[in-house]
Amino acid sequence: MPANACLKYADEEHLCPHCQTKLSCCTTPPFHVGDGLGWGSDVFFVCLNDACPLFTNGWKLVETQYGQNASFRYMVLPGEKTGGPMMVGSKTAFTGSEIDLKAARAKNTRYQQEQEALAQLATCVAEKNLAPVLYLITDEDSALAGRHQACQLLVELCDLNCIDPIRNHKFRHTEIGQLANLAINSILEKTFQKECPHCAEIIKAQAVTCKHCGK
Repeated sequence: MPANACLKYADEEHLCPHCQTKLSCCTTPPFHVGDGLGWGSDVFFVCLNDACPLFTNGWKLVETQYGQNASFRYMVLPGEKTGGPMMVGSKTAFTGSEIDLKAARAKNTRYQQEQEALAQLATCVAEKNLAPVLYLITDEDSALAGRHQACQLLVELCDLNCIDPIRNHKFRHTEIGQLANLAINSILEKTFQKECPHCAEIIKAQAVTCKHCGK
């Protein structure tokens, strides 16, 4: 994926030598206009400053020398210190291909957390570790297989601390929400507890009056 490829070079910072603007990380076009052999990268760094002298002056230069309506933007390939001009045929060229590095980092962080949680499922019951199970159940972007497994392990963990996070979570995936709430019902039954219908606090199953709200 281009966003993941860009993360490898997220610490790179390139400045346009023509306007000193920080270059934007963009997806490369499907073919190389120069030799047709490709770019060798899914991403590259481009100056998207419309006030850049290379870009503003390039229109007249290209029209005069080649009779074409085009200009140039400065670009650098990942891992390289210097770049060069790249011909563009419109003022909006590459403006829609910029990658949001902040969003890409957040997505990558979430994925890493998911993988860590999945790896901990094998030992979470023995270690009484509720955290990875709760993470997978309430992370709407995690894969369904892991979320299903987490719902199954929830009953084995039998930890009442799971109730509030799950009851208060808004599930986009209806089936996962149903499985998680069914697991909570099983936990309450196994521990001889119930939720007060008035205040939602946990009380003994045989209780007639709630010790928390008095109803």
